[in-house]
Amino acid sequence: MERYTITRFTTSMTVTVKNKTPLVVPLAVRRRAGLKSGQELEFKVSGGVISIHPKLPAADNEYTPEQRRIVDAELAEGLADIEAGRVHGPFSSHGEFIASLHKEARKLSRTKTKRSA
Repeated sequence: MERYTITRFTTSMTVTVKNKTPLVVPLAVRRRAGLKSGQELEFKVSGGVISIHPKLPAADNEYTPEQRRIVDAELAEGLADIEAGRVHGPFSSHGEFIASLHKEARKLSRTKTKRSA
């Protein structure tokens, strides 16, 4: 016999575990959790409590090889900028950040040469 309790935020159901029948997650619970057909789930057991979570994709499967090469190249470029000192900050306030921008703008305006007419 199944017992259903549906509240505003949670869905609680009781099912009976039987020897020859697989444990079934009721449809209302699957819908409430947003589970889709064919989705992989991860089961975790701790202290007699079973937690079911959607299995997250591995980071290696998140990008195509071409996308991974682009990301790696941009990360390498950023790290090279940090090592060469071509970064500013961190700033403790927005005022400090704005002052740094103005300072860099003054430097750039001094280095520009005037165009001859």
